[in-house]
Amino acid sequence: MSKTILIDPVTRIEGHAKITIELDERGEVQDAHFHVTQVRGFEKLVEGRPFHEMPSLMARICGICPVSHLLASASACDALMAVRIPETAANLRRVMNLAQILQSHALSFFYLSSPDVLLGMDADPAQRNLIGVLEAHPELARNGIRLRQFGQQIIALLGGKRIHPGWIVPGGVTEPLAPQKRDEILAAIPGALTLAEQTLQWFKPVMENFRQEISSFANFASLFMGMVNEQGLFASYSGKLRIVDHAGKIVADQLAPSDYASFIGEAVEADSYLKSAYYKPYGYPDGMYRVGPLARLNVMDGFRTERANGEWVEFREMQRGAILGSFYYHYARLIEMLYAVERIEQLLTEPNILDKQVRAHAEPNQFEGIGCAEAPRGTLFHHYKIDEHGLMRWVNLIIATGQNNLAMNRGVLQVARKYVRGEKIQEGALNRVEAVIRTFDPCLSCSTHAMGQMPLDIRLVRADGQVVDRVVRN
Repeated sequence: MSKTILIDPVTRIEGHAKITIELDERGEVQDAHFHVTQVRGFEKLVEGRPFHEMPSLMARICGICPVSHLLASASACDALMAVRIPETAANLRRVMNLAQILQSHALSFFYLSSPDVLLGMDADPAQRNLIGVLEAHPELARNGIRLRQFGQQIIALLGGKRIHPGWIVPGGVTEPLAPQKRDEILAAIPGALTLAEQTLQWFKPVMENFRQEISSFANFASLFMGMVNEQGLFASYSGKLRIVDHAGKIVADQLAPSDYASFIGEAVEADSYLKSAYYKPYGYPDGMYRVGPLARLNVMDGFRTERANGEWVEFREMQRGAILGSFYYHYARLIEMLYAVERIEQLLTEPNILDKQVRAHAEPNQFEGIGCAEAPRGTLFHHYKIDEHGLMRWVNLIIATGQNNLAMNRGVLQVARKYVRGEKIQEGALNRVEAVIRTFDPCLSCSTHAMGQMPLDIRLVRADGQVVDRVVRN
């Protein structure tokens, strides 16, 4: 008799979700799906608003990565005005986005995933949380807090507040960088570099303890997409897109983000409110691709900073071709954190970083604009259309979580087939189903559960409706 395991809710994304796992008569997993069950609706909410309000409005989409939406939105508005922003403004935008990536990666790794890595996938769930990490590994936990704090302090110094800053605007930024703020950030760089390097050196040997998870956590062939500059180096802003296959072969390169509709399609399934993006030339669902830290390290030709580039070389030497296992998203995040600190220092020592000219002013000169940036979780697109009065009449957002949706679904199925079977739910198997989703770090603005706990009510139900097993975690 077939059975269904329901995990409801899973709340580590923008909104709420559930996972269903279908078992056959022998207790073997036949299918699994990741369903997003809540509508955000920002595309419709902003219709009729003046275009220049969009960056501050769209930043409210997320309390964890507001800068990413702020930057992509402002870039779309730059296109509407058809202006080229001052070079200093572009570099200041880069600094804030890198600070965003740093603090968000620290949150993902230390607060949400480190309990699994430090305490084990099968640890007691009462201890497998941030408080348990603080008790068992206090120094490492404090390092994570300090790194996240450093990123947030940069955002606050530049934008006036840590969450939902309004400093990035159409045409540039609202005010230049003050010398004392630059010096305050630069003074903290050495300490942040030490913390980032220490965490990397600790994590690399720890991965040997998770060989089974590495082999089964969304470890399969797919495409990867990320932004690079003209030399093929990492770019978090103002770059072009590159797509590589599972062997690391470049499928498409120097794609203009403004042309995204020609190569990215969006599909909708009846069981989820989250769109599934795919690479159009390969069709749906064969055009599945991944974005985010793992994808960025797979598509690029290197970093422009010495320490991070050395780590990237070591990372890519793990296997020929692209690195396929999504467990390595954690490793990639730590490398990107190191790069963020190094690159912020480089940008803040640019000769023109204190220039006063940081904004271009203009009225709308085009009816359509597209902005793109690398958010912590992957490539982010904002596409706007306005009327002759500069009022929003159409918006489309393609966020990283949607671009990873096909891979997350396949990853849930892969993990479930390895760890879930029979009529008894093992807590460690349950945690691994959650953990494969956490490797992708789907947007966390709704992740408000205390001390890293996720409220779960999982039931193993026969086809006749009888509950065979149940696990509840409050």
